[in-house]
Amino acid sequence: MRNRLHSRLDQAWWALRIGLGVGPFLAGLDKFFNLLTNWPTYLSPLALKILPFSGSTFMHIVGVIEMTVGLAILTKWTRLGAYVASVWLLAIAINLVSTGMFFDVAVRDLEIALAAFVLARMTEARRDAL
Repeated sequence: MRNRLHSRLDQAWWALRIGLGVGPFLAGLDKFFNLLTNWPTYLSPLALKILPFSGSTFMHIVGVIEMTVGLAILTKWTRLGAYVASVWLLAIAINLVSTGMFFDVAVRDLEIALAAFVLARMTEARRDAL
């Protein structure tokens, strides 16, 4: 029974780790190509007013951060990367709500932030168990 529980938890941990590692990495990479969407359109007008550079430049910076977080989750820094992803996604959701649009995407990002938090906590529990 204990082995089956451990196996199921391990499978859940791997699924979260791969999904939350690959997803941000690919989204970050796409910030340079805009194949999935035109990323700067997701910036709030307030953010665009206070940025000292263009929305595209900001999205390139965001892309580098997202790729770094994705790689951290996929490597030995899973716990740290997952906590950063959780906070990062919360900030993205706040930005989206401040646009007055994209509420559906903001809710999705809050759910993914929760999943990233769960991955971080599971990583801690897994580390302690091993």
